[in-house]
Amino acid sequence: MVPGRYAIVLVYSTSYAIRAEKILHQAGIASKLIPVPRHLSSNCGVCLRIERTDKDAAQKALETVKLDIEGIHDLE
Repeated sequence: MVPGRYAIVLVYSTSYAIRAEKILHQAGIASKLIPVPRHLSSNCGVCLRIERTDKDAAQKALETVKLDIEGIHDLE
């Protein structure tokens, strides 16, 4: 993994993560379900890893369908 290349989308539940993954796929944004880094959150066990360059597009795609997320954070 290249340092600084990725961002993560934090969600409230596993079902939100799966739904977000489908939404991002439909928007043409590559994502991968990964365990949440413990230094960021302990709410849900999974999050989505995306390219850092896709942060704005991902946020817009998720807002369009009104899917609540905790946030999008750069992964160092």
